[in-house]
Amino acid sequence: MQRFEDSIYDLIVETSTNLPGDVRRAVAAGRSLEDKATRSGLALTTIAHNIGMAERQISPICQDTGMPTFFIHTPVGGSQLEIKRDIHTAIARATRDGKLRPNSVDSLTGRNSGDNLGEGTPVIHFEQWEEEHVEVRLILKGGGCENKNIQYSLPAELEGLGKAGRDLDGIRKCVLHAVYQAQGQGCSAGFIGVGIGGDRASGYELAKQQLFRKVDDINPNQELRELEEYIMENANKLGIGTMGFGGEVTLLGCKAGVMNRLPASFFVSVAYNCWAFRRQGVLIDAGSGEIREWLYERGTGISVGEDEAAVSAAADEALTGGAAWADGAAPAEEAAHGSSPREIRLTTPISEEDIRALRVGDVVILSGDLHTGRDALHKYLTDHESPVDLNGAVIYHCGPVMLKDEEGWHVKAAGPTTSIREEPYQGDIIKKFGIRAVIGKGGMGAKTLQALNEHGGVYLNAIGGAAQYYAECIKKVDGVDFMEFGIPEAMWHLTVDGFAAIVTMDAHGNSLHADVEKDSAEKLAQFREAVFK
Repeated sequence: MQRFEDSIYDLIVETSTNLPGDVRRAVAAGRSLEDKATRSGLALTTIAHNIGMAERQISPICQDTGMPTFFIHTPVGGSQLEIKRDIHTAIARATRDGKLRPNSVDSLTGRNSGDNLGEGTPVIHFEQWEEEHVEVRLILKGGGCENKNIQYSLPAELEGLGKAGRDLDGIRKCVLHAVYQAQGQGCSAGFIGVGIGGDRASGYELAKQQLFRKVDDINPNQELRELEEYIMENANKLGIGTMGFGGEVTLLGCKAGVMNRLPASFFVSVAYNCWAFRRQGVLIDAGSGEIREWLYERGTGISVGEDEAAVSAAADEALTGGAAWADGAAPAEEAAHGSSPREIRLTTPISEEDIRALRVGDVVILSGDLHTGRDALHKYLTDHESPVDLNGAVIYHCGPVMLKDEEGWHVKAAGPTTSIREEPYQGDIIKKFGIRAVIGKGGMGAKTLQALNEHGGVYLNAIGGAAQYYAECIKKVDGVDFMEFGIPEAMWHLTVDGFAAIVTMDAHGNSLHADVEKDSAEKLAQFREAVFK
């Protein structure tokens, strides 16, 4: 199969940069249900714009290109060793070309391999079949949504839902709880795959395999079909909304599968996937290695609710304060005072006075210096000094996709990462360095909220997955420190202009994330009673 490596490379690029048609239609359907003047409506508009940008620029939809995971069917007699070698070569090539971010990290040393290759990466599952061609399916599932995967062992006592027994109703409660616990940290609105039965390992694999089903397919198992329909109807009643901002659209798809289990074990495994649902597949000629057929409709030219120009204009207007916010979208404090969200333009370094003037709901437009920082940097800064002055600065929870040429470094994708991982460090670092703003997605916890209040800081929620939209706001790469941490974890020093994000945690003790979680917990309780007998 002389063309096999090129075919795998094409599959990787397509999966990373171009959402399939069924996913685009699901996003468009979600947009039609959400008031465009709300925070969730704003987020969905920006998501739609980002999808179009990634397609046009052939750049990653999200900067976290995830763990490349292949499910492959091969004819009897095909060499799996040769297929694996070609996949490794294609992975390394796609990483060099900026279609994948280097994500393979040694679990003991923390060293990034730099080419997405290493022990256990990429993940490749082989199975033989009696067909004459090779089938390859690929999913790029980012770490933010992978971290919201969850597995239940029944019977169990679930928060807000009570006892979940070893029956269909217990499974129903597990799936609803899985959506609830994800909140906005997995870049909702999302898709979930549910694996019922198996052991701990096979249950998770079954759940992830469900994500390869088409969004609009119909489950042939009537009981599972009714379960999927129930979850799709009721999960959105939790009010979590896109990015966890509150709203009508929390879930875009639910697929469930079942396998036998041991008498002593009853596992329900849920694989959560963000809106950037990057999966594709191909049939490959076993003789030449050329692609014969794409397994999912390619998304090129399929709109997400409006024409591209209209989506672009709406996203720009919304994220620069032009959208009117619908009744009930503002936080309780603002609603009580009858005030409307404001657009605030700030340039770094930012004063404490300017920060304390901000309130939850304000749209902040940033210009000036921005410094990226993720897990490795936060751990380092706890015990060391910063290489740059961070007094009045902004830290961006982001691991960008970067390429270097003779002119220097260039940002290819730069959306936010999930912030809650930095909760053990963030408050101490804010106090130590005088940081005024933290940008990320999904919000942070009580320790960070207290530090924002005591030391004068805010948390700004960027739109998760909007890697092309935010990369466009980055005008210059000023330098980098700690490259030994690897490209995603290095501290990149950037100049930005017009970088828009929403205040969701302010210096007055207010947190939109805590409010939405409390509200959704109350709504979750309505699903305690049995539905499936």
